[in-house]
Amino acid sequence: MDFNKTWKNFLEEVSDSQFVDVSSFKQKETLAPEIWERGTLLSDVRASAVDIAQKFFDSLTLDPSIQLEDIILTGSLATYNWSDYSDFDLHILIDFDQFQNRELMEDYFKEKTRNWNNTHKITFGGYEVEVYIQDSKETHHANGIWSLTENRWLKQPSRFKTDVDYETVKKKAANLMDQIDNVYDYYAEKDFVTAKRMADHLMERIRKYRRAGLSQNGIYSTENLVFKTLRRNEYLKKLSSLRILSYDASMSLNEREVDYITYKK
Repeated sequence: MDFNKTWKNFLEEVSDSQFVDVSSFKQKETLAPEIWERGTLLSDVRASAVDIAQKFFDSLTLDPSIQLEDIILTGSLATYNWSDYSDFDLHILIDFDQFQNRELMEDYFKEKTRNWNNTHKITFGGYEVEVYIQDSKETHHANGIWSLTENRWLKQPSRFKTDVDYETVKKKAANLMDQIDNVYDYYAEKDFVTAKRMADHLMERIRKYRRAGLSQNGIYSTENLVFKTLRRNEYLKKLSSLRILSYDASMSLNEREVDYITYKK
């Protein structure tokens, strides 16, 4: 397979704003019926999710004094904004102030969750389970939060009229997609150092961009919807893959052409 030609053609098809799909952001009339019934999480879904979270927590082999404070479902599946792109966002809440070396533990948790999410593909009603570890004192921007431990809403979602400029979302997303395409151009030309530097810078910009939108205007901010558009069009995966490939190639001796990339589906 001609990797460079195949991927580049795909990127060119998507990065034009007319091809950017934002239809999945429209609110639904009900919660996802595959996992909810009359505003309550289905009992078998809850039991399985708690079992997954508890086993994952136990696998961390933390000091026995460290307690799991709660297990929550958040994200689009806890709102009326779910879609076929939604994940079952299972958050395990721990008080990070209990750790003497907080930064070290944060890195450890990120690595553990990354490995788990990359290794497993468990689905509830067709929605893939994604495990996260969250500081219980962290401000969490969400329209809906369900406590699996207490089996109740901590924040009940509501349907409301959103004043979203979807054309602006599409244009801003397309602009960032084009910048990711540019990173690929440097990678394809084997300027791996520049590709890695640009990918790092762009990833940090996107993260800050999203955080600013969430803090100022919440989950329906333009910035957050742009971020979700990049993720749902798999551009964040492409950018992450480019960072890794560029670094590996820049550090390798007698590098050869990469034939393919495997994306987690």
